[in-house]
Amino acid sequence: MTLRRFLDDVDNPDRSLVVINRQAPEPVQRTLEKMFNGQPVSVEEVDIPTESDDQVLVVEDGAVIARSPLRELQDAILTVNSDLFITGTRQLEEVDLPDALRELDELPFFLRGYPEAHSEKLLLILVSRYIERVAWEHHSGTLRTSFQSLDRIEDEIGTNQVYRRLDDSPVDVHVYGTPGWEPPPESTVTIHAGYEQDFVESWFVVYMPPDGEDGHVALLALEDGPNEWSGFWTYQPEKVEALEDYITRRL
Repeated sequence: MTLRRFLDDVDNPDRSLVVINRQAPEPVQRTLEKMFNGQPVSVEEVDIPTESDDQVLVVEDGAVIARSPLRELQDAILTVNSDLFITGTRQLEEVDLPDALRELDELPFFLRGYPEAHSEKLLLILVSRYIERVAWEHHSGTLRTSFQSLDRIEDEIGTNQVYRRLDDSPVDVHVYGTPGWEPPPESTVTIHAGYEQDFVESWFVVYMPPDGEDGHVALLALEDGPNEWSGFWTYQPEKVEALEDYITRRL
C-alpha cells in the first residue's frame, strides 16, 4: 500500500469555470483556458447583462458554488510564475487563493512542470503555500509537508523563509523527503527521511487543526513521470485525517 491509493478515492465532481462579461484582454482568457486545458474542469466564456463584468464563477450541477473577480485570478496565478514563491518575493501572508480556485477541491489534476508547461504546476504550488498560510494563521495544529528531497528547504529561498516562520510559530511541523537537510539545533521541526516510494515520489501538504477545530485541508500529488504529477486537494476532515493517519504510521 502506498499514498497512491488516495488518488483512487477522489470524488471528481462535475464542475466548470465560467467567465462572465469579460472586459480583460484576450490573452488573459487564453491563459486561463490553457491552464485548465486537459483538466477535469472546463472553461467557458459567456455574456450575462445582469451580471458584473470580469467575474469567474464555479458551477456545479447548474448551481454557482463560488465566484471571484477575474483580477484576483490574474494576480494569484495567471500573470505570475513559480519564481515568485521560490525566491520568496511573495510573503506568506500575501498568498491568496481566490474562491474560484479554492472551490476546485476533489478534482483530479494532471500537471506538468517547466519546460513542458509554463503554468500547470503553479496551481499546486499556490495551493501548497495557501495550506502553509492556513497553518501559520491558525498558530496551532500540525503541518506535514513532503519535499521529495529535503535539500529544497535549504536551496529554495522562499521555502526556507516559510518554514523558518512556521518553525517560530506553535505549529507542530514535520517535513518528509530523501536525506540532505538537517534543521538547526534550536529548531522544533521534525524531519522524516527515507528512500521508499512514498518519500521519493510524493508531494503533500497536510494541515490538521487541533481536535474539535475547523480548518482541515490537504494537498496530495504524486509524480507519474519526470516532472509530471497527478494530484488533488481536499477540505473533507475524514480524508485529511485518513491521509494524516497513513503518513504518521508509514513514514
